[in-house]
Order: sequence, then C-alpha cells, then structure tokens
Amino acid sequence: MITPAFELSQDPDFLTIIINVPYAKVSEFDVYFEGKDFKFYAKPYFLRLTLPGRIVEDGREKASYNVDKGIFTVRLPKETPGQYFDGLDMLTALLAQKKSRSAKPLVEEIGTSAELAEEEEEEEEFDWEIEQTPYHETAESTLHLQCCYGFGNLKSGVFQRLQDELSDVIDVKDPDLTAADGRRQKRLETEAAKFDPDHYLADFFEDVVIQHVLKYKPWWVDAYAKKMAYQGRSPQEHVSQTTFVSLSEDEREQLRKFTNKSYLLDKRTRHQVYFSLIDILLAYCYEICITEGDKNVESSWNIRKLSATLCWLESFTSIPEVLVSFGRRVLCYPLYRHFRLVTRAFSDTVMILQLGKSAVLKCLLDIHKIFRENDPAYILNDLYITDYCIWIQKTKSKKLAALAESLQKAKLTKAHLGFELEELESAALLVQEEESELKAVSAVSKQQLPSSELEMSDSEESSSTSSSETESSDSDEQESSTSEDGKINSLQGTLQEERTAPLIDCNGLGRDTDTLTLDVTNEKSKASLQSTSVPGKLIEELGKKMQTAIRLSEQPEELATASYTVLQEKGANYAVEPQRLSEDPGGKENFLGVSPKKNLLLFVGSTNEDED
Repeated sequence: MITPAFELSQDPDFLTIIINVPYAKVSEFDVYFEGKDFKFYAKPYFLRLTLPGRIVEDGREKASYNVDKGIFTVRLPKETPGQYFDGLDMLTALLAQKKSRSAKPLVEEIGTSAELAEEEEEEEEFDWEIEQTPYHETAESTLHLQCCYGFGNLKSGVFQRLQDELSDVIDVKDPDLTAADGRRQKRLETEAAKFDPDHYLADFFEDVVIQHVLKYKPWWVDAYAKKMAYQGRSPQEHVSQTTFVSLSEDEREQLRKFTNKSYLLDKRTRHQVYFSLIDILLAYCYEICITEGDKNVESSWNIRKLSATLCWLESFTSIPEVLVSFGRRVLCYPLYRHFRLVTRAFSDTVMILQLGKSAVLKCLLDIHKIFRENDPAYILNDLYITDYCIWIQKTKSKKLAALAESLQKAKLTKAHLGFELEELESAALLVQEEESELKAVSAVSKQQLPSSELEMSDSEESSSTSSSETESSDSDEQESSTSEDGKINSLQGTLQEERTAPLIDCNGLGRDTDTLTLDVTNEKSKASLQSTSVPGKLIEELGKKMQTAIRLSEQPEELATASYTVLQEKGANYAVEPQRLSEDPGGKENFLGVSPKKNLLLFVGSTNEDED
C-alpha cells in the first residue's frame, strides 16, 4: 500500500484533512474515524493517523474529491469546540501506529499512587508502551556500555565498519575505543592548538564583512516577530503555530519517509539529548547567518565542524558547557571568527526554541537535507539527525519553552572561552594606539615640511647669491690679472720688438748688454734681451708708456737665485712688491743699472704707482 501525501489544518470547530490521491480508484474508498483514530483507504492508497485531539461523528462531517487535482478533502468536527490541536505538522508522529493493548502491562510499576502520579507529570513525555526485546550481554554490548555515541548514546560500533570515511566526518580517532571523557580531553587540546590569534585579531579589527552578514534576517526572525505580536492579543484566541512556521512540500515528503520510532531515555540521557540539540542548532544558525541563507558546498563542513556533538560525538551535561564549546569552535575553525557571530547564533537559537517544535523540526529537516546531499556526512543523519527529526515531533512544547528560557538566562563572555581574548585585544589596541600616535607625529612633520622647505630655499638663494658674488669677484680679479698680464705682455712685446736696438748709457756710450730673463707668469716665459745701442729718448718714451715702474736692482748672484726660487714656489699669478730702485750716493735714481757682471735681472710690474 502507498502512503499518500497529506496535510492537516484546523479552525475552532473543525479539523480538515487534505489527502492527495492521484489516479486512485475513487469508486471504492473508505473513511473511518473515532476518537483520535483516523483511517482512509482508496486503492492503492492507505493512510492511518493518530490525531492529537478527539473528533466526533455528529452529522457535521463532510468529504469531497477534486477529480482534476486528485485531492480528497475531509472535514471532521472536534469533540470539544474551540480546542487547539497541537502538532498537526508533525507528520511522522501522526503516522504512529496504535499502541498494542493487553490485559497485563509489559512493565509493572511499583510505588504509591501519589508518587506515580507526580513522576508521571514530571516524565509525561516518557513512553512506557515501547516495544522491548530481551537483553543479551555480548562483547559488542559491553563495548557499547563503554564507548557509546549517537542520539541518546544509543549507538556504538558504527565506525568499525566505516574506517575509510571516518576522517572526513569526525575528528575523534577510534570513537569505538575512546570514552566520553577521553574524547572531551582530546577535543579541548585540539581546539587550543588550532586557535590562531592573528586570524582572530584580523577579524576583530577588519570586520566589514562580519557587520554585513550580521544584518541578515533569517526566516525565524519574522516568524518570532509575528508570534510576539499575536501574544499581545486575547489569551482566549488560539492561533495555529502553522501561521508562524510552515513546512514545504519537500519537507513534508521527507517526514513521510521517516520510520516512526519510540525512544527509551532516562532522565540524564534525555537532558543530554536536549543539550546536544542546542549545540546542533547553534551550528546551523551560524551557517545560515554567514551564508545569508544561500547554502553552499561548505555548509555541511561548517555545521558538523562547529558542533562538538557531530564532530567529536560529545555528550554535554549543562547549557554553559554547550555555549563554551560552540564559542571556542567558532573562534578556531570557520572563515569568519568573531565573538559577535557567537552571540548572534545564541540569540537565533533562543528564537527557534521559543517558536516551538515546528520551527525546530524545520531546521532539523534542513540539516538532514544538507547532510543527505554530502557524501560522507550522511553518516551523521543515521547517527543523530534522523532520530532528532522523529523524536522532536513527540516532544512537548512546554519542554522546549522551558529549554529556551534556560538558554536565554545563560551568560557567555570572552573570558569563559579560555583563549585570553580580552588580554589579546587589549595588547592589540595598545599597539594600534602607538601606531596612531606615530602616524599623527608623521602627519604633523609633513605639515611643517613646507615652511622648512621655504627656509631651505631662502638659504639656498642667499648661498647662491654669495656664490655668485664670489664668482663675480673672482672674475673681476681674473679680469684685473688678465689686464695686468696684458700690460706686461705688451711690455714684453715692445721689448722684444726693440731687442735688437742698441742701449745707450748715461754717457752715450754703446754697450753690448747681457741676456735678460723676464719672469711675468707661472709659465716662466723667458725673454732673451740682447742689448744694443738705443737712443736715450726711446728709453724715456718707453718708461712713460709703462704705467708700472720697472726697477733694476743689482743683487748678488745668490740673492737673485733665491728670489727666483721663492717665486716659483708661491706661483706667479699675483703681484709682487716692486723693489726699490738703486740709488747712487748723489741721490739720483737709476732706472736701469747694468752690472759689470752678467747677473740675472728680475723685472716686476705693479699697478700701484704710489709705491715708488
């Protein structure tokens, strides 16, 4: 028989069941309902439901069939008008088989009626009618007691058959041989080694992308806002939770594929199941936030890596343990590692739990789909997610509300994570302040740079002015020296032109003069003056043309040689003091005195006429 697609809705007086039966033989169909039981048959479809409330057959019931769409609709009156039927979207729970009845209970409870009533109220979701099988102790069951994992720690020995895919799914090595305490210790050590301060500080200071993804609003935000708005209305008004959260057709189809199960969990294990549920929802909320609802190939990795329940097969004993584990893993593994992402996932999980089990189921079905489409991660569906999807449908809504309240009261700070985040941030902020101060000083120096450049330009201008003045003075000196050299050269030329003329002494006698050496420059140009007889007037005219006095002093041969050597050492590009003309005893000055000996004569020219 085929189980058809179906959905349920309600109003204050009626329960409506819509059944999709295309190509059914509608000429032969049967509908049966009584109390909480509902049965429908139209070949080849068969549907049996256990309703959350009682219905009654009083003549108001109606049924219709749409031939074009193949939809069969049944409207059934409620036994108690105005009663709200909870969990109409929990399709797997509605498909549960009717419990077998016997005159003698399979489990006999011992105790007073008052104690049993109080315990039943506390453990009201416990199903005592679960089918049981005799217990036989084996080596595998002994291993199960030591190293168990999965939903409610009900599984073991799974990874012994899946060694090839083990490393791609979980981080713990040899989970079948590692106890829960050993897994936790190794997880904490791995997280401590994986934490990267540089990555954390980079996301802490450069948080543009993180601020962007934090603005994303997933579907449960709007649903929670609608619920808060409805809560302000009259308490007598019953609003179906499907108004806030609705399942898609694919999600409903997946619920129909699940096999209904019952779970025998003690109080401690049941608490662990609730805590692991929080852990899985936190990882899912983080993934939806950073991808902005657009899941990708990394979504499976993110969810299972951030959940210690899925990655390390962890079993938690308190809500703070769950929050610390999730916070540490967010700061160690994903691409975006920021503490605000932890708090955002924390607040989103509270919203989902407050929306009720329909919202939780929708999230679990989405996780189931993500893992189903990822090759190695499907193992986690068998270990956890499928059982959670079936179990949550039977969970009381007030249990989830109490869990949400406890979670909302929990506090998580950076100091709880154990990575010394506050000290790390303080040190980084101190370094940042020092860098800011250095940048400020650099900016001030750059602002002062134009004035200093102006001063440098002024000094350069003054320097260039002084250098130009120096150059001009040097050029003047060079021109003066050149003019003096020109005068001396003109004198030399005149002497050379007249070198063949005879020299006449005071007595008018002609003598052959010795060779004269003229030293006027550092090139030591030498002129060889040969004396001949020259008229006296010519010498006088030559003296008038010369603006420098030419004196002839008769010196010893050693003195002349010494003077010549000194001039060579000092250079010849400057003027030398002219020597006084030799005076005779009569007081007359001789311009040219011819020594009877052949000595070197030194001619020195000067432009200073007052030195005569």
